[in-house]
Amino acid sequence: MSETALLLRPAVRADIVRIVAMLADDVLGAAREDTSPEGLALYEAAFERIAATNGAVRLFVAERDGETVGCFLLSLTPGLSQKGMVRAIIEEVRIDAAHRGRGLGAAMIRLAIEEARRSGASLVQLTSNKQRRDAHRFYEQLGFERSHEGFKLKL
Repeated sequence: MSETALLLRPAVRADIVRIVAMLADDVLGAAREDTSPEGLALYEAAFERIAATNGAVRLFVAERDGETVGCFLLSLTPGLSQKGMVRAIIEEVRIDAAHRGRGLGAAMIRLAIEEARRSGASLVQLTSNKQRRDAHRFYEQLGFERSHEGFKLKL
């Protein structure tokens, strides 16, 4: 692979299959994603819901040498606290398994942070499953701090 720069761009409908494949390509994702042709309709509907947010939620892909190698979702959340601060939330972060360990994830997260800054966010936050210890070390190396304890309730 050449050393061309990582290109970040908004995802398009044609990217859905590739994104879902990356989301499914680990132990946690394999149990919760559906890469079958039948499952595609669910992801297409989700893509339309993202598009309907008028930029408040943005799905991005990262390309290198014309190949999609990563993805993430960026949500911008306005608030009243901290003088009306806008928070950016990064989720669904993936780098294709064949491209891990080459610095692409760090480059992609730096691009995500810059996109958040350009969009008016004053804080970037993310969550990572407790089982993803390698991911936790990765985010800490990028300057993220473990500042809160998170909670979820499945509905």
